[in-house]
Amino acid sequence: MDAPAAKKQASADASGSPTPTKRLLIGVPKKGRLAERVLGLLNGAGLDHYRAPRLDIAECTRLPVTIVFLPASDIATFVGEGSVDMGITGEDIIAESDVEVKLEMNLGFGKCRLCVQAPVGTVKDVHTLVGKRIATSFPQLTKKHFASLKGELGDAAPESATSIREISGSVEAACGLGLADAVVDLVETGTTMRAAGLEIVDTIMETQTVLISNTKSPHRVMIDKIRTRLEGYQNATKHYLITYNVKRSDLDKAVLITPGHESPTIQELNEDGWISVSSMVLIKEVSDIMDRLKDIGARSILAFDIKNCRF
Repeated sequence: MDAPAAKKQASADASGSPTPTKRLLIGVPKKGRLAERVLGLLNGAGLDHYRAPRLDIAECTRLPVTIVFLPASDIATFVGEGSVDMGITGEDIIAESDVEVKLEMNLGFGKCRLCVQAPVGTVKDVHTLVGKRIATSFPQLTKKHFASLKGELGDAAPESATSIREISGSVEAACGLGLADAVVDLVETGTTMRAAGLEIVDTIMETQTVLISNTKSPHRVMIDKIRTRLEGYQNATKHYLITYNVKRSDLDKAVLITPGHESPTIQELNEDGWISVSSMVLIKEVSDIMDRLKDIGARSILAFDIKNCRF
């Protein structure tokens, strides 16, 4: 089911469900590793939903929100056109789609680079690829980039236009098959690129997964609520709640180690001269922090998962 069809289905006021004007539509990737990561994010933020087998639409159980499962390459277009109110996709897809959307937040995963890649050792200057054959699944960004490179060459630019060939999937194989002199594709770890005998000769853009919304959506209040929920969940996954007991005389030292988001929470203990301290700390720093607390005489040092939070 595509986004317009999902919008039509969401508008059906059946069995007492909300009317279309009260349901927000959010487009998410329908398959792949990114889809799994996004669904985990939505569930962690409280957007519980049930997706029936073979259906690309699911209604959230606690909010007037409908999730629409779409090809990742279509999400930015549907958000820009208003077929869905929000979407989760890559910055590269947004740039390729050339649509007007509002960036709500960076999600911090799916980070990679859109790069010009050529067979190892064949290209020392990316400008020498102007006028050559380029294969990509990002034709618009590639055309703009090579037009810019041609402009930089000025009078030295070749008369022939750069040939941009659009390929969906296995772009990195185009050079080996003799279809292109270079490719423009996403690079995350570089494993696939190296296996194909390619190397990066230029970087077009860095990209990550982002949350976007339609600039004219009537659901601005709900959009803000969803963004706040996602921010809260993501902050929670980056922190532990650490608690420990320490002498009141050592409180200043302890606060320097665990300042918390605003300030630590302090409680009196039923033991003269001792207090209990609770504070949020970054997960990646927790072991070092526990060692430092131990060094100043703290005891009963515990670290707990945080499921969600609001700042």
